[in-house]
Amino acid sequence: MKTKGALLWGVKEDWSVEEIELGDPVAGEVQVQLAASGLCHSDEHLVTGATPVQFPALGGHEGAGIVTKVGPGVTSLQEGDHVVLAFIPACGKCPPCSSGHQNLCDLGAHLLGGQAIADGTFRVQARGQGVSPMCLLGTFSPYVTVHEASAVKIEDDIPLDKAALVGCGVTTGWGSSTKVADVRPGETVVIIGIGGVGINAVQGAVAAGAKRVIAIDPVPFKREQAKAFGATHVFESAAGAVEAVGELTWGRMAEKAVITVGDIQGEDIEEAMSLIGKGGRVVVTGMGSAMNMDVKLNLFLFTLLQKDLQGAIFGGSNPRAEIPALLSMYRECRLKLDELVTTTYRLEDINQGYQDMRDGKNLRGMIVYTDADR
Repeated sequence: MKTKGALLWGVKEDWSVEEIELGDPVAGEVQVQLAASGLCHSDEHLVTGATPVQFPALGGHEGAGIVTKVGPGVTSLQEGDHVVLAFIPACGKCPPCSSGHQNLCDLGAHLLGGQAIADGTFRVQARGQGVSPMCLLGTFSPYVTVHEASAVKIEDDIPLDKAALVGCGVTTGWGSSTKVADVRPGETVVIIGIGGVGINAVQGAVAAGAKRVIAIDPVPFKREQAKAFGATHVFESAAGAVEAVGELTWGRMAEKAVITVGDIQGEDIEEAMSLIGKGGRVVVTGMGSAMNMDVKLNLFLFTLLQKDLQGAIFGGSNPRAEIPALLSMYRECRLKLDELVTTTYRLEDINQGYQDMRDGKNLRGMIVYTDADR
């Protein structure tokens, strides 16, 4: 079918909204009509070149919609089902999936290659050539054809424009606090970087019973939003928070810190480490450049204070379980989703949406598709 999508043709170029050709689902795939797509910072990494990808690329990896076509052999979904697209597929069969680590599914190895999991061909074409959909989703288009391993069925009463948020940012931030950091009641937790992921790390830390949730971000708007989502203290920088964290904890420092900045740098590691005490844990959720190999870390204190540095992807979640569970919490008013969306955009305004993100104006910008996009 012919539809439209926001394409990136090279590093540091603008997104180009133009006609694309979307293939029908083959065996193991479904086609989905999307209601909305989040504007996540990870797609900005394609623009900057921090994440290597084969161009042209179709952006977007945070979406939800309704299944419109089902390929041969698909048994988990049918036409009319409401689904959230998980940015990492979960086959349920590989060793990571079988051991309860769906976020590390072996199918994730295909995500930046562009060729469909099902048959190794390009499902999207533009200007006569194959297109690489971000995370093999490409939600910067009103229609997608994806592997069934990437689609999680949800209840029909959940608003799809809000459900889209749990396909990446919400689940990643929430799980970074509740699962990977393993925040416990009474702990002091520091969240560094309050964007679409960090604000949900705040929500997760609050829900886990943290005594103090300390949010750090240079943008005043984001610090105010952090307080609205439950942060007890806010600071402009990690360096500016060290003394205050020491005073608040009688010198013990925080038990946990989660780094959720949009573009992580090597020096961010030691800054986070300076905020935790003996036996503390720093969780690295923020994405950096694939070419950046330098980290600043005081190895002397790292060893003597037995600190822990832990990477995290998708919040350590099992998306087939966590996505429905988070949406159930939303239904019960125990998880904020509506408040996360600062501004909505048409697909044609995507470059303005990303400029607003760079300017620190949004917690999460959201593309909302209408009948005019069908």
